[in-house]
Amino acid sequence: MLEKIKEIEAKIEQDILNIKNSEDLENFRLKYLSRKGIISELYDSIKSISIEERPSIGKKINELKAYCQQVYAEKKKILEEFSEKKSEQIDLSLPGRRKWLGSLHPLTQTLKEIKLIFQRMGFDVADGPEIEEDYYNFEALNFPPEHPARDMQDTFFISDKVLLRTHTSPVQIRVMERTTPPVRVIIPGRVYRNEAISARSYCLFHQVEGLYVDTGVTFSELKGTLVSFAKQFFGSSLKYRFRPSFFPFTEPSAEMDITCFLCDGKGCRVCKQTGWLEILGCGMVDPNVYKYVGYDSEKYTGYAFGMGIERISMLRYGIDDIRILFDNDIRFLKQF
Repeated sequence: MLEKIKEIEAKIEQDILNIKNSEDLENFRLKYLSRKGIISELYDSIKSISIEERPSIGKKINELKAYCQQVYAEKKKILEEFSEKKSEQIDLSLPGRRKWLGSLHPLTQTLKEIKLIFQRMGFDVADGPEIEEDYYNFEALNFPPEHPARDMQDTFFISDKVLLRTHTSPVQIRVMERTTPPVRVIIPGRVYRNEAISARSYCLFHQVEGLYVDTGVTFSELKGTLVSFAKQFFGSSLKYRFRPSFFPFTEPSAEMDITCFLCDGKGCRVCKQTGWLEILGCGMVDPNVYKYVGYDSEKYTGYAFGMGIERISMLRYGIDDIRILFDNDIRFLKQF
């Protein structure tokens, strides 16, 4: 009888290893602990052995039954806990989760396209510090001390001679300081103005400026470059015009307008009923600027231009409030 009990013990150890789920556990219970199970059969067989052996054999069977009951309880608890955790993590009745694919911000898309167009024309890309010195931001760009842009209402000053750059033009000076003509670069980047935030102005925005300096550069070449850019970006059918303007670091200076592509030049709220949209400022580099970088103004001429990325992006996508571009509203960004 003891040999038979040992064989059953070995079989129990093997069956325990095979319990992987609730169905295996129930089969284990039926095989060993049910009324017609193996342990019940052992109890029934006690009557066939001698009276002297019954106490020791009965004790062995009781220990075997207690062990099977313990294994059953422990395995049942483990399987129930696993089932609860799994049900918390996965609800098979729910629909599948949609995988959202990200997209580029409209400002990033606009900037990438502008850079690509000018790079095709032979322009390199340059950048510079956003925390700038007064010398590069104003003085070397021919801003006299009394110029309104130096007023605290327009500029974020960190100290008397250090500020957050108000345009990307300081990089033009830095590039010319370390480069011998010809120079042909565009300069994208963030700029800062101490302005009231509204639908059309923000304290932070982005610009792309361009600079070309060489011998024999003319205003006609400037116009040709900008017209080519505008037609590649906005479409070949647009009309354009150049209006006289003023910038301290260019002379002569102009602003470029294109026909409003939202109303086809007929007049709408976006173009203020004029049929025209201003897209950039430009001009020939003032000879006074060359003095600061050591260029011979009798030998070299050049042009510069600058445009706001937010304005271009708003025109391109029909956005009427600049603040939307900085709100990170997923409903807005998903449209792009």
